[in-house]
This record gives sequence, structure tokens and C-alpha cells, in this order.
Amino acid sequence: MATPREEARGLFRKGVEAVLGSWPVLQIAVENGFGGAYSQEKAEWMVGAVEQYFQSNADLEPEEIEDFLAELMNNEFDTMIEDGSLVQVSQQLCLFFSQCQQGDGAAVHEAIVQLAQKKQEAKVAAAKSKPVEESSSEEDQETEEEAMDCSASPSMSGPQPSPPPSSDADVEDGWTLVRKKK
Repeated sequence: MATPREEARGLFRKGVEAVLGSWPVLQIAVENGFGGAYSQEKAEWMVGAVEQYFQSNADLEPEEIEDFLAELMNNEFDTMIEDGSLVQVSQQLCLFFSQCQQGDGAAVHEAIVQLAQKKQEAKVAAAKSKPVEESSSEEDQETEEEAMDCSASPSMSGPQPSPPPSSDADVEDGWTLVRKKK
């Protein structure tokens, strides 16, 4: 049977997973591969790193957690966080740690459930806001026709610049050299 201390540590780990899992900055960094090919693994590693940071340091202040998270995000995901979310995330983590240490697991459990619900709601909202490719509304068709009318009429589009001469534009390794106009 697990001791109360082990249970508190396990619950805190779940809390850290919930907070970081619902943190939009981290999720964007993972989804867009800011951490490279192993972005998801780095996010999972961060959970353990944050948990260990709390376990290894006594009387942490939210500002210390902010600094630690900012350093992790910068080092692992090349991301500087300037949206104010570091304050909220660090305060939530400190609250969870305090509640786990005091044996108030019910409050942490409830907060974890709420975070999971918010994350699910955000996913549903994001899925609904994605544009549908096969749209047959009249407004879309009119916009497409206007775009075609503008591009089909050369007299209205004005003079077209001629493409620059391509002298050694392709460099080794598939890179294209872009030069300033003279």
C-alpha cells in the first residue's frame, strides 16, 4: 500500500501533467515542432523535471517557478513567453504542490478534472473554427469570381515586373540565394 507521501507525490505529478497539458504556449510549441522532432517527448520530460524541481527545493516562490519554466521553454523549445501565462501556470503549480503537501488531494483532483474539461472544450472549439474546404455558399463563390475577374484582366492589374535574371541563384544543398535589388 502506498504511503500518504507517495500518494501526494503521484497526485502532484498528475496535477503537473494537467497544468502543462492545458498550457496553450506549450501545446502550440509541441504541435508546431518548436522543440524539433522530439517535441512531444520534451513536453513529457518537462512534467518530470517540474515535479523534481518542486521535490528538490524547499519553499519555492511562484517567481522561481516562472523563471524555471521560462528557462525550460527557452532551452527546449526556443520559445520566449511574453503572454503572461507563466504567472498563472506557476501559481497553479505552487497551489497544487501546497495542497498535496497539506493532504488536500480532493481539491487537486477536482482542479485536474476542471483542467481536463477546459482542454477538451478548447479542442472542440478549435475543431469547429477550422474552415470547411467544400463550401458552396454564395458569398464564397462571389469572392472567387471577383478574384478571377481581377486576375483575368491584364489592363486593370497594372504593369507586371519582369522576373529577375537567375544567375547562380541555386546554391549547394538546395538553398536559394536571395540578393538585394541593385
